[in-house]
Amino acid sequence: MRHDTDDYRTLFLTGAPMMDMRAPLEFARGAFPSATSLPLMSDEERAQVGTCYKQRGQQAAIDLGHRLVSGATRERRLAAWREFARQHPDGYLYCFRGGLRSQTVQQWLRDEGCDYPLVRGGYKAMRRFLIDELANSVDAAQFILVSGKTGTGKTRVIQGLARCVDLEGLARHRGSSFGQLPDPQPSQIDFENSLSIALLKLRTEAAGPVFLEDEGRLIGRLSLPDVLRAKMAVAPMVVVEQSLEERVDVVIEDYIIDLGRRYQALHGDAGHKQHAQKMQADLGRIRKRLGGDRYQQVSRLMAEAFALQQRSGDVGGHRAWIAFLLGEYYDPMYEYQLEQRKGTVLFSGDRSSVLAWATAG
Repeated sequence: MRHDTDDYRTLFLTGAPMMDMRAPLEFARGAFPSATSLPLMSDEERAQVGTCYKQRGQQAAIDLGHRLVSGATRERRLAAWREFARQHPDGYLYCFRGGLRSQTVQQWLRDEGCDYPLVRGGYKAMRRFLIDELANSVDAAQFILVSGKTGTGKTRVIQGLARCVDLEGLARHRGSSFGQLPDPQPSQIDFENSLSIALLKLRTEAAGPVFLEDEGRLIGRLSLPDVLRAKMAVAPMVVVEQSLEERVDVVIEDYIIDLGRRYQALHGDAGHKQHAQKMQADLGRIRKRLGGDRYQQVSRLMAEAFALQQRSGDVGGHRAWIAFLLGEYYDPMYEYQLEQRKGTVLFSGDRSSVLAWATAG
């Protein structure tokens, strides 16, 4: 028999599988990468129990909970918990505070001959641990930012390094105005939890700098934690430099070819149209900063490029509008932002040179 635990560090370092007893809405607001939602009560059931608790007290609420989760409903949920325990004998269960919900499920499983441990303190204690450890990890880390103009392939550099955190990967977004992927971004809490765990794991390994992509305050709709932003603002950096032609190649690969495949995988034959509409909508979000004339020019070039691609499969038509946006919009913005940076430039060169420099140290 394994024991209940409050060793949160080991839970997150090992990626221990956990089943979350909280209601689906609670899980959607924030959970952990290795957690699976297997709630004791549905959102509606939890709301009824909460109302009962306020009006009639704890025991009446407990009695109502047992009535709501009984019979065939109880058996279905119990079967799902047993199956999780069978598939993950090294796992744990938890609720919000490690209280009634997790203890109830633990006892029901025990009655079925399945001893399965719970996380003491539950979600609330684990979340507090990750918030505190994020601050500790940032304080202890030596960050080096991977900077460079749009299209230089900074993410490719990050993904080629062992001691790195892929912020855009965790955020499921490519960082630019066009960076939204077809799949939704995680919740802010999920993003912060994943980030804290990633940094915690790096802290337990050999010492050395941690590489991060140079990001603004937001990655899509997700905010970088203030403690991390403050440290990044003064961190040293390496700058990736590629020719305009090479940068256009990267943008085509990421935003036209790869993104197009994702839309086709989700929408089939309608994927091309969905992709084109998405890119035009993204362009519309920077219309004011582009100015009316430049916006109209880029919008027309983009529409022509997608039409050509639809007819012939040729993505070459995209080169014109991408090169225009890079030179007229993104490059001046990057140069201004770089001037505001306080961090020292440690090295600059193309992707392969930066990777060689970063791995040599």
